Amino acid sequence: MIESLRRLGTQITNGEGGDLVIVPPTTDISLNTTIDCGLAGTVMRFVPPMAALFEGTIVFDGDEAARRRPMWTTIDSLRALGVNVSDSEALPFTISSSGVIEGGYLEIDASASSQFVSGLLLAAPRFTKGLELRHVGKHLPSLPHIEMTLECLRERGVSVSQPEPTLWKVLPGPISGGEKLIEPDLSNAGPFLAAALVTGGTVTISDWPKNTTQVGKHFDELLTKMGADVKLVGTDLVITGTGLIKGIDIDLSIGGELAPVILALAALADTPSRITGIAHLRGHETNRLAALTNEINNIGGNATELEDGIEILPSDNLHGGLWQTYQDHRMATAGAIIGLRVPGIEIEDINVVAKTMPNFVELWSALLEPKA
Repeated sequence: MIESLRRLGTQITNGEGGDLVIVPPTTDISLNTTIDCGLAGTVMRFVPPMAALFEGTIVFDGDEAARRRPMWTTIDSLRALGVNVSDSEALPFTISSSGVIEGGYLEIDASASSQFVSGLLLAAPRFTKGLELRHVGKHLPSLPHIEMTLECLRERGVSVSQPEPTLWKVLPGPISGGEKLIEPDLSNAGPFLAAALVTGGTVTISDWPKNTTQVGKHFDELLTKMGADVKLVGTDLVITGTGLIKGIDIDLSIGGELAPVILALAALADTPSRITGIAHLRGHETNRLAALTNEINNIGGNATELEDGIEILPSDNLHGGLWQTYQDHRMATAGAIIGLRVPGIEIEDINVVAKTMPNFVELWSALLEPKA
């Protein structure tokens, strides 16, 4: 993301104590550049609407797996807004823009990802007429992520409203700078919280935010339902397991990123589980529904892929084996959770965790070391 923004003329430097100092570019520059999205959904869906605010030609591409991820909503949206986009419905594609987007009313189907909504909303204050954006699909996943986007815009002085559950209005206007303290990523805490439940131990996560729009906050209630004792002690979230894991029947449409952790626990549970509302996981780094079903069954589990989720029955036949990661960081951490209970689990490529947690192996190993 940092490299992508730099290619749009943004100055990003390291300040003291790990701070990032960001100086936005002027939009009256002409660009001719290529942006490598890697495998990051936020880059491939947030940056193109911003890039179209610059005059010039910008090519977007990414990893092989990224080329299979859904992008048609972003591409079709830009075309509807008057931006010239090459004849493609996925990466790679090329944007040729005059640097001016009029905006106005736009309908999209964001059933595959809430990122399609967020990407447009973040750029909308710079549209001449702002944006009135309506989602017209049957399903809209990860609504808390859109709430996070709205909060970010309001913090920057942007006038934004949500008159209906699937209708958002952003008025044109300035976007203020300032200082922002970035919360720890609560989704990345999931595997460590799950470790306490699997091993019957206790894990403490420091600096857990009291109020947040992150979907990771729901780990508290989800893991409690699955048998954990969870307490907020000051700013620490303390989770203790008994070694027993209960199955769960839950609609996780609020945040599919939590699903791999919950499904890994469900594979170890004593009672059946049914996790639904996550059909959009088929369009993530890999088809996570198929991948998780395959890997759980390959180690002796009993998982069935549903139209919008996975059903898992208890199994006494779990055994070690190769857990494939599909170039997906959350597949790797899901396998690591199961490996705490099932001897002989071998993670195919643990290095994929570098996408969101480069020090995962170090943290995971330290967590499991016997205490003196």
